[in-house]
Amino acid sequence: MSNVDFRLGKRPFYDNKRFRRGFAKSGDFTLAEEDILIRFGDTMSLLESGELSPESESERHFLEVLKDESHAASKLEKTWVKYIHLARDRKRFHALNGKKSEPETINEDVDYSDSDVLSDEITDENIDSGN
Repeated sequence: MSNVDFRLGKRPFYDNKRFRRGFAKSGDFTLAEEDILIRFGDTMSLLESGELSPESESERHFLEVLKDESHAASKLEKTWVKYIHLARDRKRFHALNGKKSEPETINEDVDYSDSDVLSDEITDENIDSGN
């Protein structure tokens, strides 16, 4: 792994609130990404919160990535950005149908008069007048 100058966490990192069954079992992370989160997640979390100050160039670059995610270069940084989005962003919901069906509104107060009823009769007057 190319992240040797990034400190290991003092304790394994787990997020039991969002990923109760583990990172890899959630289906969102690979086994390698799970290993990165467990081993380095504590350090990354403390760096992000400001409780830990960066000691190496990799850790300083990691803090820059938190400001602009497009600068993520290492697997460690990309995994943390992925974790942030999955753990903190709103979950997307995809419905199976296109839009919510609306009930048909029937206005029972309408009063139809006899003159509103269309006639099916064909007369010479209708043909001559163009109707």
